[in-house]
Amino acid sequence: MKLIDLVKHLKTFQLPIVDDIEIKSIEMDSRQVKEGSLFICIEGFTVDGHNYVEQAINAGAVAIVAEKKITANVPVIYVNNSIRAMAILADAFFGHPTKNLKLIGVTGTNGKTTTTQILSQIFEYYKKTVGSIGTLHIKIGEEIEEVKNTTPDSLTLQKTFKKMNDYNVEAAFIEVSSHALHLGRVHGCDFDIAVFTNLTQDHLDYHQTMENYKNAKGLLFAQLGNTYNIDSPKYSVLNNDDPASNDFAMMTASHIITYGIDNKSDVMAKNIELTNNGTRFELVTPIGSANVSIKLIGKFNVYNILAAVSVSLVYGLSLTQIIEAISDVKGVRGRFEVVEGSQDFTVVVDYSHTPDSLENVIVTLNQLSTNKLTVIVGCGGNRDKTKRPIMGEIATRLATQVIFTSDNPRNEEPEEIIKDILDGVSNGNYSVEIDRRLAIRKAIQNAEKNDIILIAGKGHETYQIIKDEVIQFDDVTEAINAIKDLNKSN
Repeated sequence: MKLIDLVKHLKTFQLPIVDDIEIKSIEMDSRQVKEGSLFICIEGFTVDGHNYVEQAINAGAVAIVAEKKITANVPVIYVNNSIRAMAILADAFFGHPTKNLKLIGVTGTNGKTTTTQILSQIFEYYKKTVGSIGTLHIKIGEEIEEVKNTTPDSLTLQKTFKKMNDYNVEAAFIEVSSHALHLGRVHGCDFDIAVFTNLTQDHLDYHQTMENYKNAKGLLFAQLGNTYNIDSPKYSVLNNDDPASNDFAMMTASHIITYGIDNKSDVMAKNIELTNNGTRFELVTPIGSANVSIKLIGKFNVYNILAAVSVSLVYGLSLTQIIEAISDVKGVRGRFEVVEGSQDFTVVVDYSHTPDSLENVIVTLNQLSTNKLTVIVGCGGNRDKTKRPIMGEIATRLATQVIFTSDNPRNEEPEEIIKDILDGVSNGNYSVEIDRRLAIRKAIQNAEKNDIILIAGKGHETYQIIKDEVIQFDDVTEAINAIKDLNKSN
């Protein structure tokens, strides 16, 4: 693509004459630059791309986008905001890829991953080619790629959506984090459906207040547009049991469909019955009602199912199709994952790393437990400190016994993190074991028949971040190894 044709999309007044330059790629990382690249200087939290212009040019960059004065022997396009410019340029360079697929964004504190994965399974059940982007991975058809952030930067997103176009993806499901919305990572994404799961405390280290956090989430709904195109309608799917939905409904001009359990909604679950093998309930929708049985356990998973059902209805699936598909939906890695083994007690690994998610999982396990419930939990370092004592209070109040341990301490001392957690504890049913591996082994070695052990906080993660080191660590693997060693010793 000619640079002159590309930069026209910026609508800026500081454009050099660049008629004959061919742009073969757009890069924001100087290490990825090759011959014919347009290099965009992004000033991040730790690295400033403006300091790597020389390296980019030496690697083959033929033009630069910058927001600070730089010295370069190639054309420089100056903009007020490089991040915003990158979203515009990436969308144009890759041919506005989200115009060619149904794009569904899911935001909320908890449930984003599970809801997007449920949606993927429903659509794949009917042989539709789908894509998904989120905490677990980027998935395009059968191809899986690793991802660094829940919601990648705009350049990575548009490149991924173009690849989805090439794979003839029909629908794409993307987790949209509050950080991504606040930082403009999804600018240029033409969402068709926006889904809200819930709003509870998290990320206050970044947003500072719950009001700021809520407003960041609300950007997804506000950005759906302000017109009513019958050929391309926009929908907001809102959890009617969460008060924040009222604010999001005010922020959007889109069509609204609600789901819930407690408050009257368009899509509802009634007469919920939890079992050790799944959940049964009556599904009530605008096009009919039916008794359904799902393999997922817990009221929080019913909400995730209801969100996915609502999207499926908007998409045009029949009630019969939806019921058949959700009855086949399987659990998601690291989300209420039962560790398989020959032990006579139950071990569950879950990503619950917020107060609300931890409470939801413990409450569900207490409904299933016939004996003791042991919870292993910690909190991440360099993250919202205010939730630490809240999680300590919840764990010790609801579980039989608790082992406080390390999560991803990052650059904080684990002992200091646990000290913050213990500020919320009001009784003595806990112990402290900094080493997460030893904490898991201690719980499993002391488990009795019909006990339940919850290993909370890391879920699908296969690593632990200690200082600047990323070490291999998987809660499921550690639990399996501990169970094997227990069986050997018995």
